[in-house]
Amino acid sequence: MMKFCRYVCAGTDSGAVNFLDPDTLGIVKSWQAYSAKLSDMDARNNYLVTCGWSKRPHGPPTLESFAKVYDLRKLEQDSPIPFHGGPAFVQMHPKLSTTSILGSMNGSLQVVDLMNPNTSCLHQVNLATFITHLVLAPSGAAWALAEQDGAVQIWAASRSKLQYTESPTPTEFADEIYPPAPMSIDSDLPYSTVGMPYYREKLLSAWSEDPVYEVGLLPSRVDSDILKQLAPSNIGFRGPNPRKTLRNQIDRLTIVDSDGTALTVPKFLSEKIRDANEETDGERRISDAEVSTNPNVTGGTEADVPLMYKVVGIKYSKYGVDDFDFGFYNKTQYSGLETDITNSYLNPLLQLLKYTPLFRNAALHHAASTCVAESCLLCELGYLFDMLEKAEGQKCHATNFLKAFSSQSEASKLQLTEETSPQSSLDNMIQAANRFLLRQVASDYQRSAFDAKLDMILATQAFTNMRCTNCGCETLSSNPKHLIELSYHALNMNPRMRNSTPAFSRILKDSFDGENKQRMYCNKERGYKPLDRWETTQNVPAILMINTGLNKQAEARQLWSVPGWLPDRIGIVIEKGRLLCLEGDALRASQRSRQTRPLVVYDLVGLVADVSSGKHQKFHMVSLVNELVAMSSRNPQEDPQWYLFNDFLVRKVDRYEALRFDPTWKIPTILTYQCQGVNGAIDDTWRDSLDISCLFMNWSLNPHNVLPDNWPNVLDVATERPRPGTHVPIDTEFVILQQEEVEVLASGDRRVIRPTREGLARVSVLRASGPDEGVPFIDDYIIISEPVVDYVTKYSGVSADDLNPALSVHPLVPLKVAYKKLWILLNIGCIFVGHGLIKDFRNINMFVPKTQIVDTVTLFYDSTRSKRNLSLRFLGWYLLKENIQSSTHDSIEDALTALKLWRKYQEFEDAGIVQKMLDEIYAAGRKWNWKVPERGSERWTGGLTVSNRGRDTPDIDSGASGSTTPVKRHGNEYFESPLK
Repeated sequence: MMKFCRYVCAGTDSGAVNFLDPDTLGIVKSWQAYSAKLSDMDARNNYLVTCGWSKRPHGPPTLESFAKVYDLRKLEQDSPIPFHGGPAFVQMHPKLSTTSILGSMNGSLQVVDLMNPNTSCLHQVNLATFITHLVLAPSGAAWALAEQDGAVQIWAASRSKLQYTESPTPTEFADEIYPPAPMSIDSDLPYSTVGMPYYREKLLSAWSEDPVYEVGLLPSRVDSDILKQLAPSNIGFRGPNPRKTLRNQIDRLTIVDSDGTALTVPKFLSEKIRDANEETDGERRISDAEVSTNPNVTGGTEADVPLMYKVVGIKYSKYGVDDFDFGFYNKTQYSGLETDITNSYLNPLLQLLKYTPLFRNAALHHAASTCVAESCLLCELGYLFDMLEKAEGQKCHATNFLKAFSSQSEASKLQLTEETSPQSSLDNMIQAANRFLLRQVASDYQRSAFDAKLDMILATQAFTNMRCTNCGCETLSSNPKHLIELSYHALNMNPRMRNSTPAFSRILKDSFDGENKQRMYCNKERGYKPLDRWETTQNVPAILMINTGLNKQAEARQLWSVPGWLPDRIGIVIEKGRLLCLEGDALRASQRSRQTRPLVVYDLVGLVADVSSGKHQKFHMVSLVNELVAMSSRNPQEDPQWYLFNDFLVRKVDRYEALRFDPTWKIPTILTYQCQGVNGAIDDTWRDSLDISCLFMNWSLNPHNVLPDNWPNVLDVATERPRPGTHVPIDTEFVILQQEEVEVLASGDRRVIRPTREGLARVSVLRASGPDEGVPFIDDYIIISEPVVDYVTKYSGVSADDLNPALSVHPLVPLKVAYKKLWILLNIGCIFVGHGLIKDFRNINMFVPKTQIVDTVTLFYDSTRSKRNLSLRFLGWYLLKENIQSSTHDSIEDALTALKLWRKYQEFEDAGIVQKMLDEIYAAGRKWNWKVPERGSERWTGGLTVSNRGRDTPDIDSGASGSTTPVKRHGNEYFESPLK
């Protein structure tokens, strides 16, 4: 081993040559120089020369007849030096930087110039035995050869110039290490007296969590999908593999951030409230998230991946998902999507479609139509887009759409769901999902609207031409395409283009033309023959959806790493059956010219990118959206930006960052262009044509089983048409579709991995005024296609028979119908009255603005007294003297109770005694432990004055402000008649 130049050169007994970093001693470069072992090596200036032994098939190792030469500047191997005697020793001349002396064991010496190996000088030493060492003098004037019998021969150009050291420097040995003095370790020993050792590597305390695993955990729980399908066998049970993992694999029990590349989770909202008045170091816990959401800081990881691209995940406290601080990741007015949902890999594609104005308009117009098809994905997209707009930056989730997507049989066949393709790469899946989704929504629109309007927006009208190379027979067929697959065929076939960078417009044109050769059936030849295939584009759509196809042609990734290679504006000209793509100067020149060519100009709406945020982490998807194209008409900005949507992390980025790609961690998968003339064209006229006919008719999938009394009294179209501001009491019931997934750590602590997933089972909506006040006009039981884990009948009032079409005596409807009724009421502008509506609407997958919610949980909540939310049963008993939910829950009864409580609150508000009543309610709650006493007991009345309608409004103290008598609010429809 020797240190020379910038590296430490080390040889191994296995014949390898390693160049080491002198600071870390890590291997920078390594070569397997010889198959056996090294014999000698020497380095000078920028060259290293080695000699060594090679193995023979049937015999001992022999000296190789070549000396290997390595360039230390380039870290490359140069041409070897031939030496037939077999070099055993090598020395570099100390004065002549490129001169090397090679020696063999039998006395052959060769002086050679590394820069010109053909000019060498040979010498032969007379030996009695053989050479064991070869050493050059520091001056280069002589060299010494040691023989095996102890003799030393000195060779020199001139004896008179030889000089010997009279006072040689003694050999320096390592310092002797003395054992440390004994030390007693007890409570009196200060730890500061124990010194730190010298170290060159990270201490164990500074190691990352990558190699750390928890042991001693409980056995992993068997997947519930496997347990459902198990059948007894001769030994134990057997069942099919649900294909979430391989049959011999199991998910790791501990979820760790392998190398620190996942974003650090911010504090829970409950923790922030608790620590509001305390100074704590816990804020360090959210430093990564601060960097990722700070628009002035980009940050980076070890792989130079900005923090904003890291994988984001939801952590759950004992209060559930609502305690997670989603707002910390998103300071914008645009909502992100949650991740802990099956098939949430589609989130970036959904965001891209939502911010493509023409597609967004078509989806919302379709959702507002008469379509009630349960499998219609376009309706679900419309509902999702409306929810994202109403949320205005608050969290949303695409549960209903993803459930409808998973239920598509073709999606399962194409392995587009995570259940059917656990091992597939995300870039393959999302491009295939994009292809399927565009074709499916166009079919949904055409089936329901009986026109091809969406095809005009999405489909490229083209003809496919095929010519047989044998007989010349040509065929022509129509082939509309909803998607353009980029083809890099010309780049692979043309050698001239390999050393140049073809423009994006060239690649796009080749993709439109689609020229290739295929072996297909020829009708004239009556057999499979080679056919030339190409496409003739007749018309281009208003929206260009493009799959980049880099998953199939990885060598083209280098094109995308060229700065500015992807243009944000392109032009397409179709003239005389020929298609021409323009960009940059060519496009601007064409726009300035006076020629009347049919030029269509497109602007880049956004893209979906495949991102790797670090080693040990899977790729994940993000979307980037151009604000100028997608949002400008609704939110004009002087300096338009791009927006990054990394699931629920949303932030502004500049154009350079959005269009910067790196083959090692960020590559585009989907592009969207839209016609320049309709940029930001947000069309909200769908609200004016909202179809509300389903509110005035009874709907059921089991009409013959429904008892007469169970049909809801639907609204009268002439006298009960809902209007903006109409209050509607509502209550919902849910069943459990998937139990909470909990991880037990080695410490015994429990951590929620995924919360309980619930499904809507019943929804009841009542009239709040008029002669039929309190009578439901919606009372739907929902058919659930998924397996129900628990009906929780005690709390939901729903049994298994109630949701069985063959046995139920209640009107059963698909989830789509029940959801659409509520969505119509929401967009009409109705105000929902209920108890705990925030959670209910979250489970329904609907966002309702606070201005359209009257929640009795919030009305009767006093944060200064307690953090407890009062139950509907307790409020009904204390304020209304009604015993509800005694045996089970009923959504009609609960909705009516919420209506009465709201009326009671208005009485308190008119009398100016809201705070007085809250104090009294909370005092009673603490006294009776927040529970309702049994009916008939002494605690039932509690000494309160009770009227036939419940608790009377108390008298007002002399010091109280406000009216002494509750004021009747004129003009409010809810006081037109007393409560029944």
